[in-house]
Amino acid sequence: MKILLVEDEPDLGAAIHRVLHRERYIVDWVQDGTEAWHYLDRSQVEYKLAILDWMVPGTTGIELCKRLRSRNNPLPILMLTARDRMEDKVAGLDAGADDYLVKPFGMAELLARIRALQRRSPQIQPAQIQSGNLVLDCGTRTVFNRTQSQIDQSITLTAKEFQTLEYLMKRCGQVVTSEQLMNQLWESGAEPTSNVVAAQIRLLRRKLAETGYEGLIETVHGMGYRFKAPDASE
Repeated sequence: MKILLVEDEPDLGAAIHRVLHRERYIVDWVQDGTEAWHYLDRSQVEYKLAILDWMVPGTTGIELCKRLRSRNNPLPILMLTARDRMEDKVAGLDAGADDYLVKPFGMAELLARIRALQRRSPQIQPAQIQSGNLVLDCGTRTVFNRTQSQIDQSITLTAKEFQTLEYLMKRCGQVVTSEQLMNQLWESGAEPTSNVVAAQIRLLRRKLAETGYEGLIETVHGMGYRFKAPDASE
């Protein structure tokens, strides 16, 4: 799940980024509202949540919120602010924010608010994705082989392998380019090596094959990759 974090306080922004990264979220952190709008306005990246500080340089968080809602963009928004007056909270929610967190706050509460937004917004993250007998559980971040006659067999994946498989399974049958995977599964501004996507795909294929799921990720030459649904009997 990719999150846009807009926070201009360096220490707080770094702390939030560190905690979210530890929880395996993919985070683009910007410190200026005008730059944040460029991120939100890009078609190459699909954010699932925006965490907006109310008062940031350039375009304010509240203005970003209004712009998104004026375009009927349903992106869930968590507003961060030092403003704790009731009228400020009302203004933030009326502008389109889904939740409001007053500074200072604990990271445990921030994570709880994010999980609550996920539960209230099913489009963010389905509980499970199943293709044939292959099941990806987004809540526990586990992958396993489910059959009626056997105990579920777990498949151990790294965080990036899990994210890659999740992205492909959600687009089962569709061709996904390396650029799409790079934009969605790595933080913007990161400079991974040119073959990092191919390396992830290769490792993921190997682990799936070891569990009896060989050939699920096809290479479409000159285009990208495609996840092929396994037979339910596998």
